[in-house]
Amino acid sequence: MNLRNEPSSSASSSGTGASALPVRHETEPLSLHRVWHALRRSTLFYPFVGLVVVCVAMMFASSSFLSASNLENVLRQVSINAIIAVGMTCVILTGGIDLSVGSVMALSGTLAAGLMVAGMNAVAALVVGIAVGLGFGVANGFFVAFAGMPPIIVTLATMGVARGLALIYTGGYPIDGLPDWVGFFGSGKVFGIQAPVLIMLVVYLFAWLLLERMPFGRYVYAIGGNEQATRLSGVRVARVKLIVYTLSGLTSAFAAIVLTARLMSGQPNAGVGFELDAIAAVVMGGTSISGGRGSIVGTLIGALLLGVLNNGLNMVGVNPYVQNVIKGGIILLAIYISRERRK
Repeated sequence: MNLRNEPSSSASSSGTGASALPVRHETEPLSLHRVWHALRRSTLFYPFVGLVVVCVAMMFASSSFLSASNLENVLRQVSINAIIAVGMTCVILTGGIDLSVGSVMALSGTLAAGLMVAGMNAVAALVVGIAVGLGFGVANGFFVAFAGMPPIIVTLATMGVARGLALIYTGGYPIDGLPDWVGFFGSGKVFGIQAPVLIMLVVYLFAWLLLERMPFGRYVYAIGGNEQATRLSGVRVARVKLIVYTLSGLTSAFAAIVLTARLMSGQPNAGVGFELDAIAAVVMGGTSISGGRGSIVGTLIGALLLGVLNNGLNMVGVNPYVQNVIKGGIILLAIYISRERRK
């Protein structure tokens, strides 16, 4: 019995029959068209090109953009948003969202600062601040993963709770008088590298290992791609979701320590709008807002792109309201590109 799509034995053996398929040798060089197509398919292509274009534009717009002091300032400013964006990336990859990160950061920072001023050991106070962020992450994860509540509703509620607790605890006033050595986490240097930047790099290295080199990372991507199929394959989806929201709360607490150390005070109004900046960094870094596609390296590029853009627009004197319009347009463009590439 002959199969319709099966070549005849003679044609297969001789390689000269009418139905023989052309064979491409392994040593055939790739054409520029194929290389270009492969690059465009990468999730990092458009974020990297955007970063290069913005950097070149700012070089021409301001002669002091490439100065060492300005570049250090950009990295220091980027570090806080970039750290928050790590947890946000994990959440968005599963198809979720976390709107509470800015408020959790404010509560963690003010509580740690208040405990230090009250006489608690500074290290213990920092640990308590981190534990608060961790606790809010666990709460978000529980309500989303085990109670089945929509992530946007859960995190919107915890955003209000965390901000309210921060204002109640401080009475609406900043808390000053922190120990001098705490400032190291916000402005110190290790082998010439700023401490906030070093903390950011360590967090990204851990996240890269978690998402790219461990089974947990495959589960995160799988849930964002098809949650039902992932659940049927035996993955404990609820537990994975609990972990990613916990990571988001943890990175918010780390960012709180850096910001509090840089300001040398606990600010109850800190972090307002930071959730939008974190989401922008993730989306501009090539991560699909619907989940299942993206990378932690892309998020770092997206955070750098957003930081360079903010810095450059400030240097050339662009009105802050106009800056919001520009950033909003860029985010919409990033979402559109992500949608088209996914299609």
